[in-house]
Amino acid sequence: MKRCLPPLSLALIAVLMTLASLLATPALAQTQTDEVSGVRNFPKAALRGLLVVRAPPDISLNGKADRLSPGARIRNINNNYVLSGALLGQELLVNYTRDSAGLVYEVWVLTAEEAKEKRAGLSTRNFSFSFEGEAAPQDDGKTPYNQLPRYKQ
Repeated sequence: MKRCLPPLSLALIAVLMTLASLLATPALAQTQTDEVSGVRNFPKAALRGLLVVRAPPDISLNGKADRLSPGARIRNINNNYVLSGALLGQELLVNYTRDSAGLVYEVWVLTAEEAKEKRAGLSTRNFSFSFEGEAAPQDDGKTPYNQLPRYKQ
């Protein structure tokens, strides 16, 4: 009963392993260049938003309270998964999708190039302006409530 392999079979194994690694290298190199092309492909249903993680799973999305779903996946700009606790208090521009219950399920933190793309979801109007002629009617205390002019919103 021999317990050790002869030196010739060890050399053969080393050559086969080297050959296998050389054959696998072009496939690995191609997948890396595909990911680093600059802009990731997001689902068509993904929306744009401004995300702030408050106390996981509670978040603020576009200034409104929201919630991450159980098992939510957050990807950073390098497309690596990130835990929500690592993003506490940071205001991030993201693309996101919701699950069937309406909770935020997938989140992608955007790079500058990805942020330039137009996407539905983030309100571009942050302020509401009113002019003198459009001011809300004031109650003078004398006019009955049902006779006050209606303010259009």
